[in-house]
Amino acid sequence: MSRHTVLLFLTALGVFAQPLPQALLNGLEWRFIGPYRGGRVVSATGVPGQPDTFYFGSVGGGVWKTTNAGHTWNPIFDSQKIASIGAIEVAPSNPQIVYVGTGETDMRSAISYGDGMYKSLDAGKTWTHIGLRDSRQIARIRVDPKNPDLVYVAALGHAYGPNAERGVFRSTDGGKTWRKILDKGPDVGAIDLVMEPENPKVLYAAMWNARRPPWSQYGPLEGPGSGLYKSVDGGDTWSQLKGTGLPGGDWGRVGVVVARGTQGKRVYALIDAKEAGGLYRSDDGAKTWARVSADKRINSRGWYFSKPTVDPNNPDIIYTPNVSLYSSKDGGRNFGIVRGAPGGDDYQSLWIDPADSRRMICGSDQGTTITVDGGATWSTWYNQPTAQIYHVAVDNAFPYWVYGAQQDSGTVAVPSRTDRPTMSEFDRGEVGGAESGWIAPDPKDPNIYYVGNTNGSLARFDKRVSQSQDITPWPLPGFGTEIAQRKYRFPWTAPLQFAPLEPNAIYYGSQYLLKTTDGGLHWREMSPDLTGDDRKPGAPAQPGPTTTENAKARGYGVLYSIAPSPLEAKLIWVGSDTGLLHVTRDGAKTWGNVTPKGLTDWSKITHIEASHFEPTVAYAAVDRHRLDDYQPHLYRTRDFGQTWTAIQTGIADGAFVNSIEEDPARRGLLFAATELGMYVSFDDGDHWQPLQLNLPVTSVRDVLVHGRDLVIATHGRGFWILDDISPLRQGGTNVSRAEVWLYKPSVAYRINNDTFQGTPMPPEIPQMQNPPNGAIIDYYLTSIPHEPVVIEILDAKGQLIRRVASNDPVPPVSRRDLTVADRWLKAPARPGTKAGVNRFVWDLKYPDGPLALPGKFTVRLTAAGRKQEQPLDMIPDPRSVATAAELQAQFDLATKAATRLKETNDLAERIRKRPASADRDALLRRVTRVSLSFQSVEAVAESADRMPPAQAYELMETAEKELEELKRD
Repeated sequence: MSRHTVLLFLTALGVFAQPLPQALLNGLEWRFIGPYRGGRVVSATGVPGQPDTFYFGSVGGGVWKTTNAGHTWNPIFDSQKIASIGAIEVAPSNPQIVYVGTGETDMRSAISYGDGMYKSLDAGKTWTHIGLRDSRQIARIRVDPKNPDLVYVAALGHAYGPNAERGVFRSTDGGKTWRKILDKGPDVGAIDLVMEPENPKVLYAAMWNARRPPWSQYGPLEGPGSGLYKSVDGGDTWSQLKGTGLPGGDWGRVGVVVARGTQGKRVYALIDAKEAGGLYRSDDGAKTWARVSADKRINSRGWYFSKPTVDPNNPDIIYTPNVSLYSSKDGGRNFGIVRGAPGGDDYQSLWIDPADSRRMICGSDQGTTITVDGGATWSTWYNQPTAQIYHVAVDNAFPYWVYGAQQDSGTVAVPSRTDRPTMSEFDRGEVGGAESGWIAPDPKDPNIYYVGNTNGSLARFDKRVSQSQDITPWPLPGFGTEIAQRKYRFPWTAPLQFAPLEPNAIYYGSQYLLKTTDGGLHWREMSPDLTGDDRKPGAPAQPGPTTTENAKARGYGVLYSIAPSPLEAKLIWVGSDTGLLHVTRDGAKTWGNVTPKGLTDWSKITHIEASHFEPTVAYAAVDRHRLDDYQPHLYRTRDFGQTWTAIQTGIADGAFVNSIEEDPARRGLLFAATELGMYVSFDDGDHWQPLQLNLPVTSVRDVLVHGRDLVIATHGRGFWILDDISPLRQGGTNVSRAEVWLYKPSVAYRINNDTFQGTPMPPEIPQMQNPPNGAIIDYYLTSIPHEPVVIEILDAKGQLIRRVASNDPVPPVSRRDLTVADRWLKAPARPGTKAGVNRFVWDLKYPDGPLALPGKFTVRLTAAGRKQEQPLDMIPDPRSVATAAELQAQFDLATKAATRLKETNDLAERIRKRPASADRDALLRRVTRVSLSFQSVEAVAESADRMPPAQAYELMETAEKELEELKRD
């Protein structure tokens, strides 16, 4: 970039060199598009005495409540600043009091963090933060059965590093103050906590030394110090349970439960141990133990599944959630499956109603389900919009589809819009593949997708025949094989990118940059190892455990981001999870290390964005939370990476950055997807401000601009679209200084789908909104005007074809046409008058007439004594095959019918004014018949972008003749 270009660039950004007033953003609104398919839940509970009321906590989507046994769910935690939930407990003595511990404790690589404890005094309507902010991951909450202010919390602590606020805590004043009552040091946290039902002073706590490593690995690292503890004095003192039948050696995670009705004698412990792990039972209050089951089904992946639940009305019935939900009816000796796939996968927790053991709520990796008949039938999780999506992709179809991989549920494809009144889960599709990979739709063919899968496998999916061909670059070993043992090492989410200037080229990331130009039939290595692994071939592995310092040299690093330039075909940027950033400017012949100075090992380069305006410019999002650094890190270069500038000013603490996107239409407009929501910058990253609007707080993992829309993937609330970002592209301080500002509208599509005749879905079925049909008109008002706001639409000749005002009367919704599917018309929208950005949608229609023809129009805004105009282009529906002549014929007939209909209605009014008589009534009946004929003609003409049928012209001719006769009578 030349010095002159840089100066022009910076000058152009000068008007945006600060955050913009929030009023310039508040007219926009995020639109949820699905899926309505549940995500992981590690904590769920019911309410004793309220058989239809239940709660669950999504690990990325907040707290949800049902009052109809899971028929419908409502979010009740969206007003808070965190979305990851680890524990929920309702006070037994007062169901209005609900405690929530934030931060999931499943210890997955994609784990989201919390910020402590919350409390509601009104059954979830409002919430108060009550401390333990640095606990990060909370596993359990227990409340005294008689005293709702006596609360115990099991805090696991930081997932990626040591910290002091971990262990077992107690509050005697409802969370106003906390005291740590079981402390095993900064590396050992509490993973489970149980209270003896008949004697709440007797407590059991499971302590666990577990930590996520910063490199890509399936399970956590475990260390010494894990164990099971007991207190008989309400937590004042504790003793570790050892020997007497318990396994020796180092333990992993432990789940513990005390059977009700046994006076504390029956205790179960599910122990993950290297020596003799399994289900243990004590019948004397934990004095002696016996292993009653070594069934591997109930103890597989013990670090992930260890939450046994005992039937509160039968101490011999115990449930162990795992890959399936297992149960034993003989005290833990033999287990059978209660619920498994396809009823769900990877079950996490179970709550049983003490008053009725048939009523249970189960949390799983695929949402929450409820049974009221002892497990014979369960409610659905297809009414919970808590999907955890890793990345977002779109195709080039119209309407476009949005794609991603949903954790625990495989791929998901949802339309950006449908031709029905609403969208629903029934519109969702899949494109093959597993739960974590990237998806790359073929830009030339919307029927072909390249789908990355767990463990690095890759497939080419053909939607036309639902065939998925394995095109993995190298045969892979089985699931769970150590990453360092593979020829090609892939992360949980291996980057996959089409080259924007080479339509047949696809790049895939392992430790090398891999490339195919024939749909995966052949692959080439385009780089050396770019992760910093400098081992010589055949060198023996270093002795000792893998550490942060030696993991890179042991081959645990992988590429995490690939960014081919949209300006130069030979320019490619690549980032690794080891903290390295490389670039090639000669088509991968040579590579340069351009890592920002000071960036330490295992700083994951989550996303690189190559600029659409200057090849020298790129942006890098860096995630260091795996190093226990949760701060945002963003960088910008303007010299091919030779120097980098930190550009995270304005992004909140704790909102580490997952992705950054540049708007290809407006230089300097950037979007950042962070762990705590969305941000926007109008000055090339120098300043950031929230773009949260109505979006619930959740982890936003990916963001892209598609045409005029902003599309995001969240890890807890599915996909969202910000429809038409024209106000962001055109907004600036010049707008905020104006009393009135009319933005230039985006191109409008002439979509004619108002004749939907299907049966509407009942309100109990979850539904999403389509984007508005018509021309989106945005305007800014500094303050509420004293006079009405008026919007006028003029055709290419300057003739007024539509006028709407903010003070127009709103006519009642009425039935217009009894002959065409009982179609209902909605009252037309009126322009808004609020201070800030207002959005009005012109439905592209003439008053009481047909859809306008494609062409050029003018929008005129009158507000606060000022008039402004902007051009508007309307183009045909890209799917329509109608010719211009056919559209003209449709328009002409509909216009003629509408004109005649008005004449008929005027005639009817004149006849009604005559004195009552049999002749008058007979005339009115004839007029009504003619009116219905004209309505039918107009409806038929408008029903499709096609030449109207001959019978419509015949009916028109007949009706016109009768109208002329009526005029003479």
